[in-house]
Amino acid sequence: MRYGSPSIADGLETLRAAGVRRLVVLPLYPQYSGPATGSVFDAVASVLQGWRWVPDVRFVSSYHDEPAYIAALASSVQRHWAEFGRGDRLFFSFHGLPHRYFIQGDPYFCQCQATARAVAERLDLAPDAWQVVFQSRFGRERWLEPYADLTLQAAARAGVQVADVVCPGFAADCLETLEEIAIQNREAFIAAGGEDLRYIPALNADAAHISALCGLLARQMQGWPELTGAEPEHTARLRCARAQALGARA
Repeated sequence: MRYGSPSIADGLETLRAAGVRRLVVLPLYPQYSGPATGSVFDAVASVLQGWRWVPDVRFVSSYHDEPAYIAALASSVQRHWAEFGRGDRLFFSFHGLPHRYFIQGDPYFCQCQATARAVAERLDLAPDAWQVVFQSRFGRERWLEPYADLTLQAAARAGVQVADVVCPGFAADCLETLEEIAIQNREAFIAAGGEDLRYIPALNADAAHISALCGLLARQMQGWPELTGAEPEHTARLRCARAQALGARA
């Protein structure tokens, strides 16, 4: 976990104890941003810089347009509509970032737009049937727009009665989806004149989601030279003996 237990340091230490020499790091942030994905890279690098023997490392920076991920998102929306009916508009809500990050070159805003557009195209949605918004802003500076809370309230006042909201930037549900969107923004939407705001759950452990991640990892693990297998015990003993003869301590 980036901010929880088991920590990245604990996970890497477990892998080191198991003799892992090749490491693929897949942050579960579909869209790259410096504060999220970049911080995972920093955390991994911080641990590895203390290792005497650093493994081969590959880092997956994003999977915002991974076809299987897009398909899984679209299927989750379709299942929601099949069960509850289709709302008046579909909102794609992503975690917000300060606007200055975008100006400084962070690709997050563009990747969020690309994800939403790909899902909307797969669902064959008209341009006025969906919209991207950004949630979870705080502080006084400008953040990525349009803001989720203000946009949802404005939509209710403009006549949108039923809003469907999906949060493609979250691989699993958390307080920012279940509390902020499904409760707080729902209450604000209804108070502004809307009939209902229906939150479409994150992909979580959905089979299509896991399959998409496995496919992505399988591709990332290709291209490395073939491993020769575990070192025979007698060879390991000889290597150790040679090292000790050269002055190494057991």
